[in-house]
Amino acid sequence: MMASRLARGFMTVGGWTMASRILGFVRDIMIGAFLGSSAVAEAFLIAFSLPNMFRRFFAEGTLNVAFVPMFAKKHEGNDGALEFARDAFAGLAFILVIFSIVAQIFMPALVYAMASGFTVDDRFDLAVTYGRIAFPYILFISLAALLSGVLNATGRFVAAAAAPVLLNVIFIAAMLVADLAGFDIGTALAWTVPVAGIAQVALVWIAASRAGYRLIPRMPHMTPELKRLAIIAAPAALAGGVTQINLLVGRQVASFFEGAVAWLYYADRLYQLPLGVVGIAIGIVLLPELSRNLRAGDMAASREALSRAGEMSLALTIPAAVALIVVPTQLIEVLFQRGAFTADDTARTALATAIYGVGLPAFVLQKVLASTYFARENTRTPFHFALVGMVVNAVLAIGLSYHLGFIAAAIATTVAGWTITGLTWVGSARMGEDTRFDARFWSRFWRIIAASWAMGAALWGLLILTGPMFGIAGLKFAALAILVLGGIALYGLFGQLFGAFRLSEIKAAFRKD
Repeated sequence: MMASRLARGFMTVGGWTMASRILGFVRDIMIGAFLGSSAVAEAFLIAFSLPNMFRRFFAEGTLNVAFVPMFAKKHEGNDGALEFARDAFAGLAFILVIFSIVAQIFMPALVYAMASGFTVDDRFDLAVTYGRIAFPYILFISLAALLSGVLNATGRFVAAAAAPVLLNVIFIAAMLVADLAGFDIGTALAWTVPVAGIAQVALVWIAASRAGYRLIPRMPHMTPELKRLAIIAAPAALAGGVTQINLLVGRQVASFFEGAVAWLYYADRLYQLPLGVVGIAIGIVLLPELSRNLRAGDMAASREALSRAGEMSLALTIPAAVALIVVPTQLIEVLFQRGAFTADDTARTALATAIYGVGLPAFVLQKVLASTYFARENTRTPFHFALVGMVVNAVLAIGLSYHLGFIAAAIATTVAGWTITGLTWVGSARMGEDTRFDARFWSRFWRIIAASWAMGAALWGLLILTGPMFGIAGLKFAALAILVLGGIALYGLFGQLFGAFRLSEIKAAFRKD
């Protein structure tokens, strides 16, 4: 029953996330075609990253980590859940309105902190202008994240998972309209950011209202529950801050190499597809499940949930990582190389993509293992691990940049990711039997690795056969489709042969309870 609930929740979130990521690719392909790695592209990408950076600091990486377990407990116990959600909503809105006003005043300093290398040319002024337009997005998307936490804690995943789809649809429509009307694409993209935020918060607000949680803005007031929420969220906020410092270091390094901010962005978008579909979906579904099991004192169910989530995550992400390592150039060429996006851009982006691919399993496992801490309202320990990762990232990104250039940022991100994952893994195993992966996980773990690399070897052979097709414009998409579909089929075959997974288990997991 538990495995079935986890699988259906994962598929709901993962399915909508997949749709969002596919539309996100369409969005990024269009940005690449219109702007390439130009000054306008880099200025917009930095401006868009500013509210997203603070969103992870205030909402997804902090408040929801503390909010979801507390709200879930109140919801299931009918203990003032609505009032608690309204207080949290009002408090978050108040803080973010003030923060947004302050950010408008100090926008030049924020852009300098993000990309000081921009000061040597017109990218800096463009990024400041775009940043002031786009920054209010943080208010809307953070409120949407809190409302999504309400929906996820009550087992309603659809609206929250569908909100990013709406974001990408609005972006795509805005670029098409701007191009047809002859408007400046960079400015149109900047104004689209807050508009899309308003649409997202409206979507999840309506869904939460229908679920019985109609959150109306009001003047905030501190309550004992909010104080406890702040105490739990503070270490997670610091950990989120450390993560953002890692990103900040990478962007600073990239800003000193013309075009590198764009190259790393496009590479990031490619590896974020499996990370978003698998890692984020598992994390969203797993945290409420572990919280329920802990409250019930069912340690066996907790271990089962953790092990199956880890197994499912790796079964999907390790082959994806191998594919990113083996065929990154073909992926980038077909997806992005057109218009202003040149062959040189493809080569640089493909290199970053392969390096990010090495770290993909670490990023996914990190999200799975972190749930064991957050379900216990322990946000301090992940913060300590994040501090170690911050030091590793900074030393490698800055130190290697003098020798390796922009790619040092990607290497540092990957090594820091594996460092944090290793620490999180060891730490969670020490908490008890229920936080350790079971024997079946370890048996499948090695089989998944074997099946994935067997697929990688076969994929390399398939690449040799389809290579000439990539030289013909009309056949590039067909060649990529052969690689992708062939890779999926090969992995399915090797997975069955090596016992990495069983089709009967997959079917059983999705049967109704």
